[in-house]
Amino acid sequence: MALLSLGLPALSANAAEPFVVQDIRIEGLQRIEPGTVFAYLPIKQGDTFTDDKASQALRALYATGFFNDVKISSEGNVVIVQVAERPAIGSIDFAGIHEFENDALTKALSSVGLSQGRYYDKSLVDKAEQELKRQYLTRGYYAAEVTTTVTPIDRNRVGLLFSVVEGPSAKIRQINFIGNKVFSDATLRDEMQLSTPNWFSWYTKNDLYSRDKLTGDLQNIRSYYLNRGYLEFNIDSTQVSLSPDKQDMYLTVTLHEGEPYTISGVHLAGNLLDRQAELQKLVTIKAGQRFSAEKLQDVTKALVNKLGEYGYAFANVNAQPQIDQTHHTVDLTLQVDPGRRVYVRRVNIEGNSRTRDEVIRREMRQLESAWFDSNRLALSKDRINRLGYFTDVNVTTVPVEGTTDEVDVDVKVTEKPTGSVSLGLGYGSGEGPIISAGVSQDNVFGSGTSLSVNVNTATTFRTLTVTQVDPYFTIDGIKRITDAYYRTTEPLYYSSTSDTSFRIISLGADTKFGIPFSETDMVYFGAGIEQDRLDIDATTPQTYIDYVNDFGRVSNTVPITVGWSRDNRDSALVPSRGYLASANAEYGTPIGAAQYYKADVQSQYYYSFSRGFVLGLNFQGGYGNGLGGKPFPIFKNYFAGGIGTVRGYEPGSLGPRDTSTNDPIGGSKLLVGNIELTFPLPGTGYDRTLRVFTFIDGGNVWGDEGDSIGANGLRYSYGAGLEWISPIGPLKLDFGLPIVKHAGDQYQKFQFQIGTSF
Repeated sequence: MALLSLGLPALSANAAEPFVVQDIRIEGLQRIEPGTVFAYLPIKQGDTFTDDKASQALRALYATGFFNDVKISSEGNVVIVQVAERPAIGSIDFAGIHEFENDALTKALSSVGLSQGRYYDKSLVDKAEQELKRQYLTRGYYAAEVTTTVTPIDRNRVGLLFSVVEGPSAKIRQINFIGNKVFSDATLRDEMQLSTPNWFSWYTKNDLYSRDKLTGDLQNIRSYYLNRGYLEFNIDSTQVSLSPDKQDMYLTVTLHEGEPYTISGVHLAGNLLDRQAELQKLVTIKAGQRFSAEKLQDVTKALVNKLGEYGYAFANVNAQPQIDQTHHTVDLTLQVDPGRRVYVRRVNIEGNSRTRDEVIRREMRQLESAWFDSNRLALSKDRINRLGYFTDVNVTTVPVEGTTDEVDVDVKVTEKPTGSVSLGLGYGSGEGPIISAGVSQDNVFGSGTSLSVNVNTATTFRTLTVTQVDPYFTIDGIKRITDAYYRTTEPLYYSSTSDTSFRIISLGADTKFGIPFSETDMVYFGAGIEQDRLDIDATTPQTYIDYVNDFGRVSNTVPITVGWSRDNRDSALVPSRGYLASANAEYGTPIGAAQYYKADVQSQYYYSFSRGFVLGLNFQGGYGNGLGGKPFPIFKNYFAGGIGTVRGYEPGSLGPRDTSTNDPIGGSKLLVGNIELTFPLPGTGYDRTLRVFTFIDGGNVWGDEGDSIGANGLRYSYGAGLEWISPIGPLKLDFGLPIVKHAGDQYQKFQFQIGTSF
């Protein structure tokens, strides 16, 4: 028998005269099934065994990666395959890890093919070490060292231990620019996400170098120049240097600014569909203006959207500039290509494992078998987003194969937990701790119906409310809102002169129906029943005692309500543009003991005047009066002060006071205004999840008699706060100080709220 060598260690075959294989025997297997070996073996029973066949078999089995050694020999007409299996990876452990979670690194190693149960391969372990170092480089740990210890264990397995010496992280110490004359270094650094260390680097990690972040920052700088007319702008080079101790990094960007360009003319060309006058109105850039890439992009986008309204789903508008470098002007030609008009064959919905299809489809304004309309498609996406059931909504159009005038609309949603547990905490100088909690489910069984239970345990105001909302009570989109509540109010708790245990206890239920009149307008009609009980004692202010003497301790009310609301904000959680307006009227019918009417209005307006900066305005007013010779029910009074009205003052402490005890008793007229400026926390870029706000509040409450603006004028306050959409839910902190102080006013300076989801 002669030895056949293939140049591989521990790999051999016996050369012999060809023969017909009668049987094949496998030896040396421990974990691998014989059937697996036979599947890779190119020799079968009945084949003619030759030296070439043996060589092919050796290569095939060794290529599987399952074996450290393979030998093929023969005994008579029997082929014998002897193998030595590679050890399997029995465990993967880490030592010295502080910057990462072990699970994150295990996942990173899986991405390069190394995982528990795989066969041990030295080259694969080397790749794993490089991947671990790469993970540390993304966090700025350029001095990190990784060593691997391989330990044999039972059943031909090995354990891998990756030991890491992390070392210090490298911080960006300087960001320098060369060649900038028009804009300062500080201005350009403001356009970057990367930064030198500051107070908030522990949260943003922006002082750690990242190639992806640098690429985005350079693009932001390029956009900054192009939006200001510098068409010749170019980034010549970018240099990233590391200090010898691998603890400091220095970025140097060399750029060429050039000269600013002015628009000399703007022209529309191509197939304008005989709508040139209509399309021309969308061209907002004019000759004589400074060139702006952002404004040009807005114009081309507006033209494409307008063509999309006509059914041209794949319209294209190309800007063709003619640059005059001598006079630094640019002539723009917008070449319009509408393509073919198409209609929607089918709307496909995916990703909704829990939410029913009909809940999403009823929000679609782009219908199947209708002409494509980009406006309706965008509106459909907005309406699905407003449901609040999804973290992401992606709407795309896909051409139908084999046709030129059909598209499918694919709606892909990513569901989020729609149940929530909320917790509110506050502290008042007179009241002490305030605790509120609630449990709600906004998408019960995926039906789109919401159900919530809220509890408030504040000392002055305790409530239990159960609310059910069916947004599609009818197929036409009529909404039904049903409430049942139990409330106790102690409006005199804040008084420094009264120790009364006076309470107002309210028990009731109501149902409202909302009828949509447009995509943003809804009108409400409702009715309810309520019982209010006034518990008084000898120390209760005379105002309440007189009311009980005149109208009894218990009042039954049957109110009917009419309301209207319009909401076109871009987001209900973090709005940056749009407005919300509402008006509601309530009438206490003669069926009940209390007869009255009250009207409430509220409007909110949001305007983003700079990236990340949002100005918010809020106004709310209320007016009530009695009917049938009766006064306005005292238990329906408005109260002001505290969060939601005028921050800096104790909740409910503003407005009329009892003439005998000087306790606040509320009033039938309310006026509140708020101005709030929200902007990103310095050092965090344009992160919408972490923002700072400043505010000015004003307002008060007035009664029917003996009170006026002159006698009980407006109260004002100012302050600042912090909003954070944290991993456990929204968190808001504010600090308010009164501007106007009167004798008897009580103040509340600090307050915060937090919520969480499950």
